[in-house]
Amino acid sequence: MSWIPFKIGQPKKQIVSKTVERDFEREYEKLQKLEDQTKKLHKDMKKSTEADIAMSKAAVKISGDLLSNPLCEQDQAFLDSMMALDTAMKRMDAFNQEKVNQIQKTVIDPLKKYSSVFPSLNMAVKRREQALQDYKRLQAKVEKYEEKEKTGPIMVKLHQAREELRPVREDFEAKNKQLLEEMPKFYNSRIDYFQPSFEALIRAQVVYFTEMHKIFSELTDQIDQGGLTDEEREQQNETKLNELRALSIVADD
Repeated sequence: MSWIPFKIGQPKKQIVSKTVERDFEREYEKLQKLEDQTKKLHKDMKKSTEADIAMSKAAVKISGDLLSNPLCEQDQAFLDSMMALDTAMKRMDAFNQEKVNQIQKTVIDPLKKYSSVFPSLNMAVKRREQALQDYKRLQAKVEKYEEKEKTGPIMVKLHQAREELRPVREDFEAKNKQLLEEMPKFYNSRIDYFQPSFEALIRAQVVYFTEMHKIFSELTDQIDQGGLTDEEREQQNETKLNELRALSIVADD
């Protein structure tokens, strides 16, 4: 059901200056953008860690599948290489899980907690808006009686309307003042709040990739005995494939 304006109409007296209203709208708009960005960052960080976990688990599965390859039954050198790869992938997975756990505690959880504050803020803004509408309604009511002929009954109603207006005006002014003071403080606090989280994120990534460099350097030393370049390996594979194609069992009819 749509809201129906009160019959008295809008007050002639300006309740809130345009400057104050612009200041309020500007500060609230900044917080709305901050809320959207915080939620998006929280969602993206969760996706990132989920992808990290999926990647390392897939790598472990691949190395496990290679270990069970029939080639390992016949070639000790290949078996040794695959065992080294499997060990490296499991180490990578363990370090990756530590990294994800650290990011969860230091980045994702704080983002979620920060986002949980915004509903209360938005409710305070709605209460301020409701107080403003009540203020306008009662101010218009006072103005209505002020414009009428000053008879006894009208003066009584005018007095009553002014008494009714006073606490409503004070309530709005208090809510408005509080929000205008606290919204900028809340917005400016974001840097102090998030800086430790992002520093922790960088440290977690540095530790992880430092360990990955060690793991894969050791793995390279273990399995790259031939020291072939990628181009040489590609040529070697092509030569072997051509030999297979030359076999009669795969020759074209």
